[in-house]
Amino acid sequence: MNQEFSTYQIRVIGLVQGVGFRPFIVRLATQFQCLGTVDNRNDGVIIQLNTTENGIYQFISAIQTKAPTASSIEKIEFKKISPLIFQDFTIVKSYNNPITDEITEISPDIAVCDDCLEDIKSQSNRLNYPLTNCTHCGPRFSIIKALPYDRTNTTMSVFPMCVECKREYEDIKDRRFHAQPIACSHCGPVYLIESESIISREITQILQKAAAWLEEGETIAIKGMGGYHLICDANSEGAVANLRSIKHRDGKPMAVMFRNLETISQYATLSNNEILALRSWRKSIILLNMYKDLPFSINRGLHRLGAILPYMPFHYLLFENCKLDSLVFTSANLAGEPTIIDETSILTAFQSKIKAIVSYNRSIYNRVDDSVGVMINDKFSLIRRSRGFVPSPIRLPISVDGFLALGAELVNTFCLGRTHQAILSQHIGDLKNAETFEFFEQSIENFKRLYKFIPQYLVSDLHPDYLSSQYAASSHLPIIKVQHHHAHMAACMMENGLNESVMAVIMDGTGLGTDGTIWGGEFLFGDLVDFKRFTHFRNIALPGGDQVAYQPWRTAVSYLYDTFGRDFLHLKIPFNKKIESVKAIFLMDMIDKEINSPLSSSAGRLFDAVSAILNLCHQAQFHAEAPMRLEDAILGFKTEKYYPYNIDAQGVDFRLCLRALVEDIIHKQPITSIAAKFHNTVIEAATEVCHAMFLQTKIRKVVLSGGSFQNVYLSEGLIKRLESLGFEVFVHQKVPANDGGIALGQLGIAASRMYLKKI
Repeated sequence: MNQEFSTYQIRVIGLVQGVGFRPFIVRLATQFQCLGTVDNRNDGVIIQLNTTENGIYQFISAIQTKAPTASSIEKIEFKKISPLIFQDFTIVKSYNNPITDEITEISPDIAVCDDCLEDIKSQSNRLNYPLTNCTHCGPRFSIIKALPYDRTNTTMSVFPMCVECKREYEDIKDRRFHAQPIACSHCGPVYLIESESIISREITQILQKAAAWLEEGETIAIKGMGGYHLICDANSEGAVANLRSIKHRDGKPMAVMFRNLETISQYATLSNNEILALRSWRKSIILLNMYKDLPFSINRGLHRLGAILPYMPFHYLLFENCKLDSLVFTSANLAGEPTIIDETSILTAFQSKIKAIVSYNRSIYNRVDDSVGVMINDKFSLIRRSRGFVPSPIRLPISVDGFLALGAELVNTFCLGRTHQAILSQHIGDLKNAETFEFFEQSIENFKRLYKFIPQYLVSDLHPDYLSSQYAASSHLPIIKVQHHHAHMAACMMENGLNESVMAVIMDGTGLGTDGTIWGGEFLFGDLVDFKRFTHFRNIALPGGDQVAYQPWRTAVSYLYDTFGRDFLHLKIPFNKKIESVKAIFLMDMIDKEINSPLSSSAGRLFDAVSAILNLCHQAQFHAEAPMRLEDAILGFKTEKYYPYNIDAQGVDFRLCLRALVEDIIHKQPITSIAAKFHNTVIEAATEVCHAMFLQTKIRKVVLSGGSFQNVYLSEGLIKRLESLGFEVFVHQKVPANDGGIALGQLGIAASRMYLKKI
């Protein structure tokens, strides 16, 4: 018996713009022989079609199972509507629904697909064309100015399509059907190479000259998807050292772009999930364990390697023209400043210092760095959330509409709330200079315009001196202040969909506490509205205040003085030979007289101190270098041993640990063993505190957050111990555990307090 045809309206919500979703729907409708329309709206992709009752369920099932790779469907709604007559199935003009303020998702930038890589070898109008893209790949967020995602609202608007591109754009059977950044060598943006000896727009010449100079050890700048990069031969110590000098980047490890997975496997071990992450359409930098060294200047002796695969056609073409298999691939910026995105700035900053600049004449509207991740318990965890992830929202258990959270001072991101979505910005950086603060302000304005967002409340950190806090103070909007470590706790809760009471272990470098001291090794319990501090790492003085972050030897002196008194200078340990006793005495006097020696419970500073005591890092050349070197020193050493410690009314006391650790140094125990035992001590102490907290609260859910949990050994060890005792442990994956995730937590806390009228 034949079923009658009816008209249905389907609404698809999620990441469905800029990923080839409308062309996919048209092809699906053709397959199902349905007539109707599809269009982008601010509240999703809207499909209207005539089909049977059985057909609508089959159509929706096909949407769910066959959707484009880069899409992400949150929800599909459908309803029967008044009958409509259609002549065919077409894409209709994008439309903003005036009765809702919902905003559909904007696609992150997508790495070039295999089909487009084939096209640059076979299509006459795209031979070696380095900006080839289709509905499945190419620039998205970096070029968008406004919604809906149509060509006129991107930086491609100044490039009229040629006849052939227009034909592809309008052909339902073509892979570039409605591909907004569609381009070819006849009508699209073009590359340019500039040096003292050559200025050329001929792509073959550009590739040959760039490859030759790289093989000779030179540094060049290339314009990427979201900003410029500096690149050089990753196997030349001289070339890498020179790039460091050019960039004023003394110690921070630099990423390496490899020709392919086989080349990466020659230097680092690869798990199946690491391979999947490297190959993903997001093409992030993945931190891997090295077993074969690259030049010392790349990561200064660390055994972690930031590896990335090519993600733009130009990258592939460059490797095809180059004998090198690996290139240092680092953002083109001076230390501490944002990545450069425009031609004038790159020429001003680097033209006289590098061999050549390779650019193209399509503007980058939204600056976006490469994302960085690492595997923890064989699951991908973000360290820096940017290209490939931003601006995809985080789905939340509560409404956060109207709140703008401004984040922290270091590795800043901000976050705006739309209904039950948190929209995190790209990585902004450390808000410590005018250039980065300008990027912060500009990006907020871009997001407000893009999402038609008018903030009703601003959310900031308790610390009044943060530039983000000062931005809030100057806004004349209501401000909600949130404690730093409560925000860490809430960020992990929000990411994992938790809206209940939890316990939290928060370990990081610094954050202003509610008592005016510097927190950082915290054991909390509470919810999205409020929290209580159960206990913390025992306070220690930080002689020199903020100086200790880059001078770990100062914190080491403080811990040794606290543990052994002034007699620590007589200990037969290498640390004492490396420091000047007169400086150590001066610091102890500062502590005694309480001169610029604030008290802190910081986990990060404890790791700093131990790293310095082991002579791994006395002076840090970049943020968190000392803890990184301490973790790195373990080198896969296996032991379950740990040092003694004490827990009392003053908190978790590591003086017994330091006494035993110093004894191991005196008896010349291997640093690998000492580093592992120290980490195990922190894990064991945290586990004991969680057990004690459980006895008081009866809460079994534990969230882990804070920059210290980027330490893979610490994270995996604590997760294992807590789960062995029956705790349900939640960690970060979608947003960083470091301060790059703070804004998400701020947003959740502020919205929860407002909902319960506790503001």
